[in-house]
This record gives sequence, structure tokens and C-alpha cells, in this order.
Amino acid sequence: MKIWKSEISLDLINKRSENSLSDHLGIVYTEIGDDYLKATMPVDARTLQPFGVLHGGSNCVLAESVGSAAANFCIDNTKYVAVGLDINVNHLRPVKVGSVTGIATPYHLGKSTQVWEIKIFHADKLSSVSRLTLAIVPHKQP
Repeated sequence: MKIWKSEISLDLINKRSENSLSDHLGIVYTEIGDDYLKATMPVDARTLQPFGVLHGGSNCVLAESVGSAAANFCIDNTKYVAVGLDINVNHLRPVKVGSVTGIATPYHLGKSTQVWEIKIFHADKLSSVSRLTLAIVPHKQP
């Protein structure tokens, strides 16, 4: 079942991410399914911690970026915006090279809140799991 309420495309999502933290870290949205959004992030000098493994904060940025992007296409984005309330990230295995892929799927798409699961993979192995809760709030009128 398709969950998207607003027009969605990879070009649009990647364009919206220009000049943002996602852009700085090299996050690229790569796939849209009927009920998921997928993005990749490089494991390089921008995303590593001093010990040479992927920084937990980088996992958190990828999870919140892909989950928030997905959430905002599941609402009428002419009237509302989805903003993060809470994120929980569990780091399951270290990643040292290559890239990671985050896949966001919804647990709950309510009128005032959404809850998303974001799984992050490296080389087809699960490396991190996240749960992101968002508030759906009205756009402020100018």
C-alpha cells in the first residue's frame, strides 16, 4: 500500500537536501518504494570518529534525515510539516569503510505524530537500528 500523500521523487528529495547537514555528509536518496525510503551515506573522513569507525552521530543523522524526509511526504505538506521529537539509535556493529544504507519504514502514520523504523546496513549486514518519532505541526503563516 502506498503511503505517500505528496508528490515524491528522488530528484526532489535530493534537491531539498542541498546545502544541509545531509548534503555535507554525502547522504543521497536512492530508492522510493510503496512504503519505504532509502538513502546512502559514505563512510569517510566526514562520518568517522577518531578511532576510525563510523561515528554514532553519523548513524543518527542518516536515520533522522531519511525518516524525516519520508515523514514529510506522508502528509499534506502545503499545510503541515513533520519535525523530530525523539530518536533512539542502537549501534550493532562497527563500520570502517565503504558506505551505509538507511531504510525508513513507518510503524505509525497518525494525524499528530508519526513513528518510523530506520535500519542501517553495511554490506547487507544490519549495523544500526533506530526509532524516530515526529510531530505533525501546522506551517506557521507569515
